Amino acid sequence: MHTPHLSRRSLLRAAALLPAAAPVLLPATASASSAAAVPDLAPLPAGTPDRRLFAPHEQRFAPYLATLAPMVNDMDDSGFFAGGWWRSPAAPYNARVQEHVFTLAWFHASARPWNPYAGDAGLLAALDAALGHYLSLQHADGSFPEYSRDQHGLAPTGFGIGYLAKTLRILRATGALPARQAQISAALRTAMTWFLDGGNRTVWQERLTWANQTSAGLAGAALALRLDPDPALSARLTEAFARIAATGLSTAGFFNEEGGHDMNYNFEVMLPELADAHHQSPDPHLVDMARAFTGFLSYNLLREPDGAGYLVNVAPSTRTSTRWYDEVRPDPDRTALNWTFTRQVPLLSAFMTAREDLAEARAAWAASPDPVTPLAKQDTSPRILTHALYDERLPSRRQRAAAIADLPYLRSSDFAELRRDNGQDFLYVRKPGLYLGGYFGARASRARTGLTFLWHPEAGTVVCGLNDNNHACWATVFPGQVPDANGSLPAAYFHGAPSGGRQWTGGRAPAALGIRYGNANVTTDVLVTRRTVRRTVTASAAATEQIPLVLHPSDVLTFTDGTRAAFGGATTATADGFDVRRGRTTIRFRWGTPLEATLAAGTVRYFRDGSRRFHALRIPHQGAFDLTVTMG
Repeated sequence: MHTPHLSRRSLLRAAALLPAAAPVLLPATASASSAAAVPDLAPLPAGTPDRRLFAPHEQRFAPYLATLAPMVNDMDDSGFFAGGWWRSPAAPYNARVQEHVFTLAWFHASARPWNPYAGDAGLLAALDAALGHYLSLQHADGSFPEYSRDQHGLAPTGFGIGYLAKTLRILRATGALPARQAQISAALRTAMTWFLDGGNRTVWQERLTWANQTSAGLAGAALALRLDPDPALSARLTEAFARIAATGLSTAGFFNEEGGHDMNYNFEVMLPELADAHHQSPDPHLVDMARAFTGFLSYNLLREPDGAGYLVNVAPSTRTSTRWYDEVRPDPDRTALNWTFTRQVPLLSAFMTAREDLAEARAAWAASPDPVTPLAKQDTSPRILTHALYDERLPSRRQRAAAIADLPYLRSSDFAELRRDNGQDFLYVRKPGLYLGGYFGARASRARTGLTFLWHPEAGTVVCGLNDNNHACWATVFPGQVPDANGSLPAAYFHGAPSGGRQWTGGRAPAALGIRYGNANVTTDVLVTRRTVRRTVTASAAATEQIPLVLHPSDVLTFTDGTRAAFGGATTATADGFDVRRGRTTIRFRWGTPLEATLAAGTVRYFRDGSRRFHALRIPHQGAFDLTVTMG
């Protein structure tokens, strides 16, 4: 049976309501004097906040305002954010849980017509206690723990430097908690000494493992050193910017995460952290890294021609499963601070929300009669709020449209781009009727190898494999749902068909590009021409061809025997092919011999409206399978 968490505050309050004769057993660390350490924060008055009172760029604070009292009232009297609002495990030793000290400091310091907590003494007491608990977790070497009390962690220290520095800046601006200010300043100096040490292998590896966490520490250090200049640490920070450019950026253009690329951590955490650092210390390495990553991004975000936004080539992602980005991303938007680099890297504007579109979304938010609801526990990232500390200069619609037109697969209709690093190949092939992607070589973590997406210039994305999912990757699947994509798949590339063609290692695209990849159990030959992708599978045993489709409700779905397939359902037919009719375009899948094939919907949906949906096309065979996909 689940036992709910009861903080020392809850137990002490319960004790006050019991008859005097009733004994109450409290944790050994609790004391009567701690009962009043963190007074309750009054909930918002009924009917508030009023959406119309928020400045447009501060609308992101509204759900946090609605969450503030529940969060504070869940706190332990020790200052531990005991309610589980942010980061797991929700344990007293996890320093990351305490990052909401920034949130408390901001609301206490910021007088707004919609903020009843500005200057609130109870909120200040909660902040004081939270900082006390936070700082008590720091080790003597300057690091902080996350998953155990004795851990000297990269993430809690890196992100912690940023939140503590931002909190210190707020406290100094208001003159609040002078004793805590001195403690934070000392803690930051010790943390930076540990973090910026190039010999510290927790932070710095020859190839970074968690580049986003390292970048967070550099961004925090850049601010901390503006608040408290230190020539020696500033020199180390300059060295660290060069070091992260050398060890955190793959030669393929992505930021290193758990042995490979991860879209969420690259685009939504790492790049904004580099932007944050650039605001404090405009080091040229930061712009170079942003430019390199934008180049990689431009091949991996697949623009939908109907203006819905971008689908993500997510199969190569190693840690998370971000599958799409809407055309307009209203607050909260984790990528918002990336506008910082759009002047130096204009192509990045293609992946930002246009300022006019965001203004319309914010006007609609302000006009909505719906109440502002508290955030769900764990979904309370304080990083969303830190983006509002800087000016906002998003691209205009015109600037964004120019950047979109400059995306490689829209600017050109014939290229082959092969990017290699660390035993991994990232292949992108554009022909007049299609755009095809693949990820080959060493598989990293949750990624899925093989062919990963297929896009048409009018129909948009038709095939898109997922990561961390054996039922939704483009693969040859053996009994037990064992796909070849859930493993390393070394590949070679050819001018023309793999059998007899000379190898291609990059450069000018062949008129027909061949790919051969596989493992001990299956070999797959692929031939890409102007409008077709031919995929020939030779397996050691009976298997199933699995094709992860992205379908629209309006698509006309037909097997070649005449069977009409149902969007959102499951349909089986004995046929030698399957057609997807989308607008004026028909995508034809042909496998030559009548086989029992099934189209079945999955639970994954795409974009905010959820109308597009994942479906798997599965065709069992005896080990030999020849598929041709014709686009248009």
